[in-house]
Amino acid sequence: MEDVVPSLHAIIPAGGAGTRLWPVSRAGHPKFLIDLTGSGRSLLQQTYDRLVPLVGKAGVNVITGARHREAVVAQLPDLADEQIVAEPSPRDSMPAIGLMTALIHRRDPDALVASFAADHLILDEPRFLDAVRQAADVAREGFVATIGLRPLSPSTAYGYIETGDALPAASDAAAVLRFVEKPEAAQALEYLRAGTFRWNAGMFVSRADVMLDHLRREQPRLHAGIEEIAAAWDGPDRDEVLEGTWPTLTRIAIDHALAEPVAAAGGVAVIRADFGWSDIGDFAAVSQAVLGTERDLGIVGDPRDVAAVDSSGIVVTSGRAVSVLGVEDIVVVDTPDALLVTTRARAQQVKQLVDHWRDVGREDLL
Repeated sequence: MEDVVPSLHAIIPAGGAGTRLWPVSRAGHPKFLIDLTGSGRSLLQQTYDRLVPLVGKAGVNVITGARHREAVVAQLPDLADEQIVAEPSPRDSMPAIGLMTALIHRRDPDALVASFAADHLILDEPRFLDAVRQAADVAREGFVATIGLRPLSPSTAYGYIETGDALPAASDAAAVLRFVEKPEAAQALEYLRAGTFRWNAGMFVSRADVMLDHLRREQPRLHAGIEEIAAAWDGPDRDEVLEGTWPTLTRIAIDHALAEPVAAAGGVAVIRADFGWSDIGDFAAVSQAVLGTERDLGIVGDPRDVAAVDSSGIVVTSGRAVSVLGVEDIVVVDTPDALLVTTRARAQQVKQLVDHWRDVGREDLL
């Protein structure tokens, strides 16, 4: 195993309800806590496993919701108490990453921080590790580095990164011209044909001081609140300051808070990578992750609970026998209190069902 990257600290923001993966993923037990690929490890545990070679166990830090802290501690028992921070309420990714960055910077003024979502799937881990090492090299030069994945299709489910000229700091590094929101299908096809666009995987590596300086300029109120919390963190007033200040922080994603404006000023670099990545955003993605080359039906759960004849798609079962006959592209998700039947083509719309159950007052299903 290669040596850890000096001064690199990993940040894993573990939040969100994963509504497109309902009824398996719920607000109280979201997708990052679930093994959706049959590996025997949850998505959070898989994220931890792939980061340890880069930063060591002591270099992994998780920030999660207060209601999920106990479950995170149970899944990652090697982490010390100070490596798992509980945010009182969801404020999106920038407050979470910013607070953890400020805490790390106080412990290690020379720190590099690297943020990776808790619920993504990566197939080729050696290539992933190489991309992060390159990103760290670029970050030392003062850039905010991101990792852009080679688009495999004109997907409308992902944001895109437009790349510019190559940069000398790493073999696969290039300047970032702009970040683009999830496009319409025709626009996504143009991006794919252009060859200069990458999928935005939401991975960022930066010197801690550089990230905090950008935050001070771009989001001064947010920066001031984060620094106030960080200053009180090791003192007797931590809980009082956290509870009082956290709800006042601007709710904003890191892409909007930093990546987009800093890229416009020429301060963001991208490592062009290809290591088999998915955000496991819906059951179509789960299906793609678990399907083998010998079969058309993916199964999450015990295969002995599924009988399938002339059918394709994915079945998620929690123990009850599920039988499918003569249906194509189907998604069947069976849980003790809810059953979902749809198609992979409609997988992105599952969150509409969550909205329905919320609207009719079925909080027990959320």
